[in-house]
Amino acid sequence: MLASLSQLQHAGGMISDEAAPRTARERGRAELTTHILGIARRHLAEHGAAALSLRAIAREIGMSSSAIYRYFPSRDDLFTALVIEAYDAVGEVAEAAEAETRRSSLPTRWSALAHAIRDWAKAHPHAYALVYGSPVPGYEAPEATVDPAARGPLAMLRIVEKGVVDGQIEAGGSPKLSAKVKADFVELRAGAGVAIPDAVLTRTFQAWFALFGHISWELFGHLHGVITEGDAADDLFDSQMRAAAQLLTGRA
Repeated sequence: MLASLSQLQHAGGMISDEAAPRTARERGRAELTTHILGIARRHLAEHGAAALSLRAIAREIGMSSSAIYRYFPSRDDLFTALVIEAYDAVGEVAEAAEAETRRSSLPTRWSALAHAIRDWAKAHPHAYALVYGSPVPGYEAPEATVDPAARGPLAMLRIVEKGVVDGQIEAGGSPKLSAKVKADFVELRAGAGVAIPDAVLTRTFQAWFALFGHISWELFGHLHGVITEGDAADDLFDSQMRAAAQLLTGRA
């Protein structure tokens, strides 16, 4: 669920006013960078991640290859920018759902989070595939992607922790976990700054996997010929997320 835990409490990725472009040159560079990313997103949708090419983007803009490398020194740098953008986008909708439902019940909060992420994924399937689909051959995400990637999971953990505090989630005993997993859970709690028992964390992972597994099956066509689109797909998702919420409570 989380790529790394040492900096989770600092997850965010928003640009501060101090970091905003101040000079005409800086503003021009920021605008062109945004334009390059926009074309890169379209190429990603049309040709796939493996075919993404800085040279092709440069040709479309009318830039020389050497000029575009001043903005993105390599294709990996462009991938990283797109990955951070996607993680920040899904993190933003997850955080908004968590914030807007703070006074609601655990099932309502979980449902809001799940639907917000699914809605984003359906609206941006290629961005979803970039960060939650098959790895891009030869690309290894750098440390800069960790904080953006943590935003969605942190929103989920805040919902779960409040459910524990409010008594809506039961601890449910001690799961059979290896010493290594228990140590990882200790690190997760410390990094995220949450007090969630092992049994609940285990169910949290199960719910999180159910959410993204369902979205992936839906977006990548694995439900084709099994569940019709539209209302039936929505009804199935609602049913699965209700079951996940019930699992989270420990009363399933």
